Amino acid sequence: MIEGYEVPVHRSLSDVILLGGVPRTPAILLWTTATALGFGMQQIWVVPIAMALHMLLATLTRKDPFFFDVFLRALKSPKILYP
Repeated sequence: MIEGYEVPVHRSLSDVILLGGVPRTPAILLWTTATALGFGMQQIWVVPIAMALHMLLATLTRKDPFFFDVFLRALKSPKILYP
C-alpha cells in the first residue's frame, strides 16, 4: 500500500440495514404477513406471535448480523456435493 493513499470507509457501507434490530428483508416479510393475517383476515392472535418472532430474530441478529445471509445461502446450496 502506498503511504498517504488511505480512504476511510463509512460504517454504513459495511453494516447490515436493520429495522427494529432485524435485517430489512426478514422484518418486512414478517410484518407484511402478520398484518395481512392479523388485520386482513381478522386473526388478531397472529400479532403477538409476530412480536415474539421479531424478538427471536432480533436476538439471532445481535449474535450474528449475517445470520440470514448465511442461512439463505445454505438453503440454496446443493444438498449432495460430488467429488
